[in-house]
Amino acid sequence: MRIRGRAIAVAFICLVTASSTLIADESERHEPDVDMFASMAGKCPAVKVAGRDFMCTSVAFFHSPGGRSSFTVPLNDPDDDSHIITFSGDKARRDQDVYELTVDRMLLKSKDRPKLNGLPVPSVVLASGACKQAGNFATQRVSSVSCAATDANGVKYEFQFESDGSPIRVMMVRAVDPEADERRAKALAAHIEQIKCRQKADAEGVLPRDRTDFILQCMDE
Repeated sequence: MRIRGRAIAVAFICLVTASSTLIADESERHEPDVDMFASMAGKCPAVKVAGRDFMCTSVAFFHSPGGRSSFTVPLNDPDDDSHIITFSGDKARRDQDVYELTVDRMLLKSKDRPKLNGLPVPSVVLASGACKQAGNFATQRVSSVSCAATDANGVKYEFQFESDGSPIRVMMVRAVDPEADERRAKALAAHIEQIKCRQKADAEGVLPRDRTDFILQCMDE
């Protein structure tokens, strides 16, 4: 499965925050539209979930028309290639080039979650915490992002991200028809797989000349 640059830019769009009202029964939860998203590449000096250390090489930011924002982090988890955490909140403020988001819930995806259209449905838990981003989407430059939160079960989540200096990808998203949701969901799944395969290539020390073939073969498995 060959993923090209433009498809990669579109792929993150579907990874959306939970609805602004948290429903106790997750089967009743729905996800809102997204009007803007940005993806950032770099490295994570620190990622910790429930006391366990992880790695990451990218972070995505989402904003919904209702005002909810999220930072989503695909984790390099050797035991779970679907492990993704999202810090979400609907209260934020910007002071020049610093953006701060108050976190009120966590969205947690893993291989053990129920699936809808082939994709894991996230578990949504109340949480308290904050995210801080240094940089500005308007200039397509973000130097760092950090988040820390504790959920209602007392589980702690935190990560620190540093950009590699490359321009971030920012997309303004217009309303889409329902049929587009499934297409974007499949594109998201492909992009997440690509991230995991890139991380696997790094972990196994794959040489640059063999990297593309390795990633394509990994994604086809």
